[in-house]
Amino acid sequence: MRLARVRTEDGAVTGEYDDGVVRADGGEYAVDPHGGEGDADLLPPCDPSAMYCVGRNYAGTLDQMDYERPDQPDWFVKPPASVHPPGEPVEYPEWTDELTYAGELAAVIDERCTDLAPEDVDDAVRGYTVVNDLDALDQPGRTARKAFDQSGPLGPWIETDVDPEALDMTTRVGGESRQEANTELMLFPPRETVAFLSERYTFRPGDVVAFGSPANPGLVEPGEDVEVWYEGIGTLRNEVVSE
Repeated sequence: MRLARVRTEDGAVTGEYDDGVVRADGGEYAVDPHGGEGDADLLPPCDPSAMYCVGRNYAGTLDQMDYERPDQPDWFVKPPASVHPPGEPVEYPEWTDELTYAGELAAVIDERCTDLAPEDVDDAVRGYTVVNDLDALDQPGRTARKAFDQSGPLGPWIETDVDPEALDMTTRVGGESRQEANTELMLFPPRETVAFLSERYTFRPGDVVAFGSPANPGLVEPGEDVEVWYEGIGTLRNEVVSE
């Protein structure tokens, strides 16, 4: 099942997405996950208090960036202000000249929980979605680089019935293929990562855990679309535009 949130005259509504329609209590809404015309606009599929993002989680990324292999998941936090809807343009920040993309799988937490064992993670996770972890590479420190407004496009929906540990993925920028990998190549798989972070944080419903990106071969420029596809979930698409 695919769970989506839409913006309506009565506020945010959550329902089941199927073939271009979100069906919720009280109505049906035609939507375009890529930002076209419809009865309602898609919102991020959840409203997290935080996005916990893991870096350095693919060997290819370590090789590209000349990083050492971590002994445990290496993470940072994006605030709610970073979350951005699927299909809506992302403004290229005026204070950077090096904006990069990163197509990532993400888990959405379903219930307040802490100190999970890996075998208990499935019961605590609502499902999986896609995030584009934008990074202003020329800024000092991870918070300045990664935690700015609109730096975490999220969506287009939550897939509740998918195994996260063997999914193909691709990222296309301006129609050009830039990333291609499988989640089985992660150094720290999703269930292990959620359990690890739950030892340090109390998760709240709607919180997001993103599992890192394969090697990231380049920049994104104003006017280019970024399309991140994960097998069994779907495609997150946002255009990067000049302010």
